[in-house]
Amino acid sequence: MHVFTTLAIITQTKPLHIVGEPQDFGGAVALAKESHWGGFTWSPSEFVADDGSTADGLNLGAVVADHEEGVLFIMYVRCAHHLKCAVSSTMLISSTDDGITWSRPINISRQVGTDAFAPGPGYGIQKRHEPRKGRLIVCGHGMLLADGVFCLLSDDHGKTWFNGGVMKSIPYKQKKAAGDFNPDECQPYELPDGSVVVNARNQNFYHCHCRIVMQSFDGGETFPIENLYFDKSLIDPAVAAGAVLKNQVVFFTNPASGSKRINLTLRWSYNNGTTWPESLLIWPGPSGYSVMAKLDNDIEDNNYVYILFEKGQVDTTESISFVKVQLYTPVSGQL
Repeated sequence: MHVFTTLAIITQTKPLHIVGEPQDFGGAVALAKESHWGGFTWSPSEFVADDGSTADGLNLGAVVADHEEGVLFIMYVRCAHHLKCAVSSTMLISSTDDGITWSRPINISRQVGTDAFAPGPGYGIQKRHEPRKGRLIVCGHGMLLADGVFCLLSDDHGKTWFNGGVMKSIPYKQKKAAGDFNPDECQPYELPDGSVVVNARNQNFYHCHCRIVMQSFDGGETFPIENLYFDKSLIDPAVAAGAVLKNQVVFFTNPASGSKRINLTLRWSYNNGTTWPESLLIWPGPSGYSVMAKLDNDIEDNNYVYILFEKGQVDTTESISFVKVQLYTPVSGQL
């Protein structure tokens, strides 16, 4: 039996798409589901990648939509932990019919290298503003000793990929200890000024039990150290969190605790993440990874954000829950 963890939820046009993958070291399959009804009903699971019983098969991944070409991509890694295998591979599958069918996986390691790179979890982005409007950006973290945040970029609608901005761990390629600088799983999003923000897991609790935030002003090619900060208002137990920009508001989800994966909370910021004045508790119990999505081109669902998260009564991975959150009150129209 496969126990799945949250991977990504994303929109192309109307449908919502969910992609899941096994927990670390589990059976190596990835599944996809879609909803044409705002998340009230979902299609049967479709297995889009299967590595059989491989001990260190596919692991983690990100979904990215090319809105200009109408293509969905899933990027994932094989042999992330070097268990009974020695070379990591970055894999890519695509769909040109809104997730109804998927291509066979292709290996893009000749383009981006064979260092262990785990995309996501969550979604990649296509830049809507200059600089580099139309660029696809997928960010993730390194594995083994060479940890940190790394981004892959494509300027030709996913045909070819190249290495973009990095934020390496310290000490790099050395064993980490508690308190070391070790940015990990991350979620990128684009601000209205065209800059790319990456909100990252603070794996070894460097400086605080909170999130690491970095920003790029050149389309994800670099992340200058002077644009990195630690958001102490976003307390975090070291976990993959969700973030999305909608209607000029940044939304963020994570287990709001400095030590335990509990209290899945939605926060929002009116000033691009500088402050987070308000919050909504989604689930008080065990809660783990979370991802977010939005529907911008649909009148009915434009007033919602969507949250997919690991939820349980005793353990965080007992189930995966989908939540549709209404953003505006019917009477006042206020967030």
